[in-house]
Amino acid sequence: MANGNGNEKEITIYDIAKRLKISPATVSRALQDHPRISAKTKKKIFDLADEVGYRRNHFAGNLRAQKTQTIGVIVPRLNSHFMSSVIAGIELTVNEHGYSLLISQSSESVLKEADSAEAMFNSRVDGLMASLAYDTSTLDHFDKFFRKKTPVIFFDRVMPNKNATSILIDNYRAAYDATKHLIEQGCKKILHITAPQMQNVYRDRLAGYKSALEEAKLKFREDHVIITNLSQEAGYEQAARILKMKSLPDGIFVANDSCAIGCMMGLMEKGIRIPEQVAFVGFNNDPVSTVIDPKLTTIAYSGFEMGEVAGRLLVNHLNGTLPINNTTTIVLRSDLIVRQSSMKNQG
Repeated sequence: MANGNGNEKEITIYDIAKRLKISPATVSRALQDHPRISAKTKKKIFDLADEVGYRRNHFAGNLRAQKTQTIGVIVPRLNSHFMSSVIAGIELTVNEHGYSLLISQSSESVLKEADSAEAMFNSRVDGLMASLAYDTSTLDHFDKFFRKKTPVIFFDRVMPNKNATSILIDNYRAAYDATKHLIEQGCKKILHITAPQMQNVYRDRLAGYKSALEEAKLKFREDHVIITNLSQEAGYEQAARILKMKSLPDGIFVANDSCAIGCMMGLMEKGIRIPEQVAFVGFNNDPVSTVIDPKLTTIAYSGFEMGEVAGRLLVNHLNGTLPINNTTTIVLRSDLIVRQSSMKNQG
């Protein structure tokens, strides 16, 4: 419900009551799930409330101002060094402008992600940032924010959308560089351990890996792509599977560092020498990549910088220096960091 000057008017129970030709008291009771209101009436009220973007008022004191000075952040996992670095970058930037963060993790579940988005919408966050779960295939659960003209920024794991800005790295190029490096070290049978292919980051990394193989005239094989949840435990489990292969791979490119390290540990326990027998490249430059012996070759990109850029953009949307409909894709730098785990050619 626009008010004619392009600004969105907050939807109230009175608007819903008027549309359905019932009393505001009935709407209020239905929204509180009162037993005296029939299931049929409740459904009508909930459906319309959803359609028009009604937000239950958890913070009555902020209703007049329509600003909470709060920004929502949804991440797939909080126990990731990369994600905690992003949050630190966001927090530093937005705190300077008087905003605080409301943080939620989806635990890699689109259902939890949708619940978090709903809770943040009802909490009246002024803006939202999100990195998508493994199994997110649509942005429908963010539609309320788009309709309300609440600024949304997706980072790292993103999906094309005309209503939101995306911040990411060139995952295709990074994966191509990682695989090419293994090929330059003499690897001919290179496995790729990755995650389900719903998300841009993993699709693009697989495409970069394929491209480097193709350029080197090495045959791409589906059975050389292993899909996991990319945890350290998953990497360790895959080591046992790899040891059962007819012939051992001579190179493994893993879509994150913790899974790469789990796999390295599993192989080394069985006497496999790294990098002499199997060379490894990871992704993310997690601090643990320099603790493992041999140290892990990886792709480095700054989560903190990604958070700072996201925070700055969102603040600019909120203070009016950047129009909300001015959405774009920002690609940040990444680098291949070569360490001992991949150095077969040490002369």
